[in-house]
Amino acid sequence: MLSCKEVTHLVSESLDRKLSISERFRMQLHFRICAYCRNFRRQMTFLRQACRRLAEGKAPFDSDQG
Repeated sequence: MLSCKEVTHLVSESLDRKLSISERFRMQLHFRICAYCRNFRRQMTFLRQACRRLAEGKAPFDSDQG
């Protein structure tokens, strides 16, 4: 089983490269038992999307996206 430290590293890596099947599988197993890492993944995804929107010159949060 991956540690939280390993999972947070893989979450960050997954933003820059495609993870292997093994890495994705082990990460998904960890997410099933660890709410903290699931929350970290949600936060990283949110930040990534907000940064992309800002780079495109759009507001990071539109009221129509709920």
